[in-house]
Amino acid sequence: MKKTAEKRIIPSGLLLFNKKAGITSFQALGEIKRALGTGKVGHTGTLDKFAEGLLVVLSGQALKLSQWFSNCNKQYLGTIRFGIETDTLDPEGTAIFDAPLPSREAVQQVLGQFSGDILQEPPAYSAIHINGKRASDLARSGEAPVMKKRPVHIYRLQLASWDPPFARIYVHCSSGTYIRSLARDIAIAAGSRAHLTGLLRTMVAGFKLEDACTAPLSAPVLRPVDKAIISTLGFPWFEVSEIEAEKMINGKDLVGILGDKPLFRKNEPASNSPAAVFSEEGLVAIVEKNEGKWKYGCVFG
Repeated sequence: MKKTAEKRIIPSGLLLFNKKAGITSFQALGEIKRALGTGKVGHTGTLDKFAEGLLVVLSGQALKLSQWFSNCNKQYLGTIRFGIETDTLDPEGTAIFDAPLPSREAVQQVLGQFSGDILQEPPAYSAIHINGKRASDLARSGEAPVMKKRPVHIYRLQLASWDPPFARIYVHCSSGTYIRSLARDIAIAAGSRAHLTGLLRTMVAGFKLEDACTAPLSAPVLRPVDKAIISTLGFPWFEVSEIEAEKMINGKDLVGILGDKPLFRKNEPASNSPAAVFSEEGLVAIVEKNEGKWKYGCVFG
């Protein structure tokens, strides 16, 4: 008689990881995968090789939440080197422009131009796809990719320190913002050139770097996706019975399940915010509103 193979349980949850400078985000994931014993692991926002700080990592079924984590706002401390601009806008690139150093006053005066809703031109050396190819691959092959400006939002931009030719800036921004581009544009607006020499990500949504674990990892503990994490994402939530949860897992119509159930929240969510559904503290699904009705976003078995 053949033995029935036991179904392997894949660890599921969230891990806050402090990536060090000098390794890629992909390499950082490799160590986490080995520590957790699974390949079903992903981060929710790349950090460049020279950058360091917070990576929000999801494993197992929690990977279904990637799209919502990826859209979170972020906070950084960036170190700008004025006087020299590199082709990659970071310390690993080749110098392509030089210019006089700006004064502190000149830099301070232009920061207001980069607050609120702005259009930003991403770096040529980035993972953005142009006609099916990465812009960075095109740039390395000698082409000059046309980088279309994209809307981003800067919640707060502050000059944290000034030590010419270096300056440190604090940035609270929307997803999709390139701090390398921000450094370039600030310098040009101040009559100079610059590139980023250091970048530290300190926060993603409400997740803080100070709560992150560091390498080497021995037995990392994943945080279950509970109401505290959902609240940090800014989502409200419903609570359903186990019978109702089973119906949702089987894809039954949400109108008859959620009906007039109250929507719980820690903070006031945006009008178009998704909502989580819990049963006995376990996450059942993420639902989204479409034409005034709740629709399935993703379901957890």
